[in-house]
Amino acid sequence: MMKNLFFLLIAALLFSCSSPQTKVYQWRGENRLGIFPENNLLKIWPEDGPTELWYTENIGDGYGTPTVTETEIFITGAIDSMATLFCIDLSGVIKWQVPFGKEWVINYPGSRSQPTVVDDLIYLGSGMGNLFCLNRSNGEVVWEKRFMEDFNGIYPRFGHSEAPVIAGDKVFWTPGGKEYNVVALNRFTGKLFWSNKGHGERSGYNPGTLIRLPSRQIFVTFSAYNMMGFDTETGELLWTHAQDNVPVEKRQPGMGDTHSNCVVFDNGYIYYAAGDGNGGVKLELNEDGSEITEVWRNKYFDSYMGGIVKIDNYLYGSATSKKLFRSINATTGQLCDSLKLGWGAVISADDMLYYYGQNGSFSLVDFNETGKMTQVSSFKINRGTKEHFSHPVIKNGILYQRHGQVLMAFDIGKTN
Repeated sequence: MMKNLFFLLIAALLFSCSSPQTKVYQWRGENRLGIFPENNLLKIWPEDGPTELWYTENIGDGYGTPTVTETEIFITGAIDSMATLFCIDLSGVIKWQVPFGKEWVINYPGSRSQPTVVDDLIYLGSGMGNLFCLNRSNGEVVWEKRFMEDFNGIYPRFGHSEAPVIAGDKVFWTPGGKEYNVVALNRFTGKLFWSNKGHGERSGYNPGTLIRLPSRQIFVTFSAYNMMGFDTETGELLWTHAQDNVPVEKRQPGMGDTHSNCVVFDNGYIYYAAGDGNGGVKLELNEDGSEITEVWRNKYFDSYMGGIVKIDNYLYGSATSKKLFRSINATTGQLCDSLKLGWGAVISADDMLYYYGQNGSFSLVDFNETGKMTQVSSFKINRGTKEHFSHPVIKNGILYQRHGQVLMAFDIGKTN
């Protein structure tokens, strides 16, 4: 009997070690850190920019960033006020497109959300706040949840902007409102696991982040005036960090309520940049994730919606109060350097920074061990129309950039 149990134990161990882990393709890459695991990329670009491999037009209005997998690209856009999901092959050819609901058309009309792809399912939201689970192979709806009918949500001024977060069998969503402020749903069926009233506010345009600790996982998001951390299993609100820059009597839609950057968690600390809130902040998270303690804040590290990245002991992000690209010391909270690149979005790969400015300029930026930055190369994105809000993506030596109804792919890999 003991011998049989021994072999069963070994077999189970080998099976668990050989079973493939679920791959999640999501907003700003692995752990939503904005750092893409690429290497052998160009350290300087040609004068007129990297080679454009292809571009695809007519992907609908919007600002949603592409999700690039090993075999295809998923991106959303609005066509005749309908939210539409496009599946594009790696050569830029549209394989299929499906409408999945009404899209936001009031101000800055178009898509906002980046799809989250897990195995054979796609999770995505519309600017109307509705959440969908679609079949990866053909875009058929598996289940959907309606912002008003199911959750009695509150619309923010500029439409709902969230990129679904996945943890095990759960998907998280922030409808806002008094009752179902933040919810966890079964990602296979859409059934409600838990809801939390939070602070009863509208959502804060935040994509959401998952913090993994040995003892628990925490879903972190912003409502209009609070950053909140929830236990993913129980739905308990563990802690809150208030955005206290706007007095209560002056709070209204569009006033101090836009917090579009994911938090960054690293080595026991949470970092965030809220240009419409407290600015740059460092928080210490205790061992079991139940408490936070503020370490520093700097109101001038105030990225609004362009994301931040942490590399070694420095954070990099766009400023809002001034049109600068800035670095800040993660230990002291002191600003280190700045470049006059305007407002923009930042990602990193192969020890370089990639900065897409809201003026349409794209910059390659080097940095050193003291946070000092140098603009190495730049070129202009000339295709597409309207605002330059979409974040860049890098995969397999290719830089992907969306501008309005156009998705472009540029070769940034070194040739052997």
